[in-house]
Amino acid sequence: MNKPLRRAAVFCLALIVALMGWATWLQGAKASDYKDDPHNPRVAIGKYSAPLGNILVGGEPVTGSAATSDTLKYKRTSKDGPLYAPVTGFSSQIFGSNQLENLYGDVLDGSDSRLQSPADALSRSRPEAGDVATTIDARVQKAGYRALGGKKGAAVAMDPDTGRILGMVSTPSYDPGSFAGSGSGDQEAWQKMSGDADHPEVNRALRQPLPPGSTFKLVVAAAALEDGLYSSVDEPTKSPDPYTLPGTRTELTNENKAAPCKNADIRTALQYSCNTVFGKMAVDLGKDKVKAQAEKFGFNDGEVDTPVRAGKSVYPTDMDEAQTALSGIGQFDDQATPLQMAMVTSAIANGGELKTPQLVDKLTDGGGNTVQDYGPKSYRDGRTMSGRTAAQLRSAMQTVVDKGTGSAAKIGGLTVGGKTGTAQHGVDNSGTPYAWFVSYAEDGKGHRVAVAVMVEDGHAARNEVSGNGLAAPTARAMMKAALP
Repeated sequence: MNKPLRRAAVFCLALIVALMGWATWLQGAKASDYKDDPHNPRVAIGKYSAPLGNILVGGEPVTGSAATSDTLKYKRTSKDGPLYAPVTGFSSQIFGSNQLENLYGDVLDGSDSRLQSPADALSRSRPEAGDVATTIDARVQKAGYRALGGKKGAAVAMDPDTGRILGMVSTPSYDPGSFAGSGSGDQEAWQKMSGDADHPEVNRALRQPLPPGSTFKLVVAAAALEDGLYSSVDEPTKSPDPYTLPGTRTELTNENKAAPCKNADIRTALQYSCNTVFGKMAVDLGKDKVKAQAEKFGFNDGEVDTPVRAGKSVYPTDMDEAQTALSGIGQFDDQATPLQMAMVTSAIANGGELKTPQLVDKLTDGGGNTVQDYGPKSYRDGRTMSGRTAAQLRSAMQTVVDKGTGSAAKIGGLTVGGKTGTAQHGVDNSGTPYAWFVSYAEDGKGHRVAVAVMVEDGHAARNEVSGNGLAAPTARAMMKAALP
């Protein structure tokens, strides 16, 4: 073979080897990437080639599937879509999926390997789709949704003993089924939702941290009792009224000018929501001790998964003493989701033990057999405060409902404790305040529930915004539904 021919042969052989290597790499190392790429039309064709599994509430499906005449043979449907959208999320043929529809998409479309039987493996066919059973109690969910009504807000109800989320409401909401298909009507529904100034697509219960206002005073009170700054909720504090913020001439005052806030004990300070008491208490403790207590409840943790990841609730660290005082009353740069404040109340109701919030109970295959079971687990090491501190705070919260600012949460036959909050926002507090209410209820038979409600109703008159007036009725409705 002459030299030019030999070179050509070697070059061709190199090209063949390179081509084989490239094909092997594509079919081996990159196969899963291409298979799962949402831009690969075969992914959607496979996903919607058969009815999807369902998301269950109380054993009953709140989702379904409907046949179509298109290449994508089935599309997702929703039962009471706006009611359950904050729980399920959406599954759309053209806009993808989110929340439980996304996290458990492989179970719901049957592609999860755990669903495969020996017969499926032999025939190389996709198994029947599985289901996702949630922890939601339909009665609690419906009660919260009805009570929030046309307000913009959110509410979370938890079982303190297990961490199970019994209700998770966000309003205004949307209907996931309205854009589940691929037609022009689906696109119009998506555009209408996306262009809504009230952002119904946002899960306010999990994903919208806002200033918690006076509900954060429970965190400061827990820190003070745990630190030994005060021995009980009935020991008088050292609190002037008004309180001059350290290093400034600005006076921190109380909303109720007639309230007995000067040197008030923690019980009275919670009952009348005394800013002066908790502002000074935060300074006396120091930001590091308040931060340590807040973080035991879940603040500053960006990985709180329900399994849907919650937005990060923040207790700031870079503060001077004046800012520390403001943070002590849930202002300055404090941020909390309704889920976070439900975690605070749940820990208090459960004797100081905090369970990880849990939205999913179990996964099942097409035959109803359990594939994965989610039992209760402690959040971090579980202990947020001593049992004594938790009991003291429960007692003080009962006073808030029985004699103080939380009277709208009273329920006959149940022991109820709560804390109101009205959080300022906007430049120079120009915006309508956010109304908060956190609470717990128990029936004397070992059954308990913890609730957090936030209302950001921009249509309410400023002087009508209060945690007791706007938020407490929703908490009451959810607690009553949880403990009928």
